[in-house]
Amino acid sequence: MDGDLLISVIIVGYNAGRQLSFCLDSIYNQSYGNFEVIFVNNGSTDDTELILKLYPEVKLINNKQNEGFCFANNQGINTAKGTYIFTLNSDVVLDRNFLMEMRNALEFSKAALFAPKMLKKDGATIDSTGLILSRFYRFLDRGSGSIDNGQNPSQEILGPCAAAALYSKEMLEDIKYDGEYFDEDFFFLGEDFDLAWRAKKRGWKTMFVPQAICYHQRNSSNFNSRFRQYLSFRNRSFLLIKNWKIDTKYFPVFILYDLPRFIYMLCTNRYTWRALYEIIRYTPKRSRKRYSLC
Repeated sequence: MDGDLLISVIIVGYNAGRQLSFCLDSIYNQSYGNFEVIFVNNGSTDDTELILKLYPEVKLINNKQNEGFCFANNQGINTAKGTYIFTLNSDVVLDRNFLMEMRNALEFSKAALFAPKMLKKDGATIDSTGLILSRFYRFLDRGSGSIDNGQNPSQEILGPCAAAALYSKEMLEDIKYDGEYFDEDFFFLGEDFDLAWRAKKRGWKTMFVPQAICYHQRNSSNFNSRFRQYLSFRNRSFLLIKNWKIDTKYFPVFILYDLPRFIYMLCTNRYTWRALYEIIRYTPKRSRKRYSLC
């Protein structure tokens, strides 16, 4: 089975530190052997390069600064030779049979996107079994925080969390938006929802694969909580503007959820006015810029 399908594993790292070695060890210990690993080093200033020297098989892309999750993954995808692309956060550890279970799922499904069962580091609590859209137009990880009792069977879902997501390269080429797979306007956070929704609108399906198990530490981005809150608030608006028609049905959501959230952020987060400015001026693929991480 190994010889017929190459999987390109793409890891984006920014000061990944010791977590990266656990991640890479879990990859090179896989029971499925036909894969390549591409690491995009997003301007790390820690010991990431020293760790990578222990893994000479890894194909390395070095960026001088943190270019964001989207830009870096696009670099990796453009370099990849695999039929399938597996995006993986540096703080995720794979079960030994993870890639084999994903490979097996390809045999029995016509889907082009695949989501594994991601557990928290305790091994018992669900981190994500894919993506869902709530009634308040919130984009959430399915099952997050609940105890895993095998309650989630294999089924079609909205999309996978990009912390550990398998994508068909054919699908990625089909939905590429202005030359980009992940929309670089997002920088980080929400980009996987955007990609999944574009795929859904083009008729591509996502399958949840509960037999493929991995463990997620969280916050490998190393951004502070205020900056993450700013990106989450702003990117949610980007998603709605880009992918959904804002009409009168959204008004109650704005009153009950977005307005109180905006007022709270005004009082607690110095990035709020910046987020509002960027939302107002946002037009998909016309707001190209580099983001300072101050």
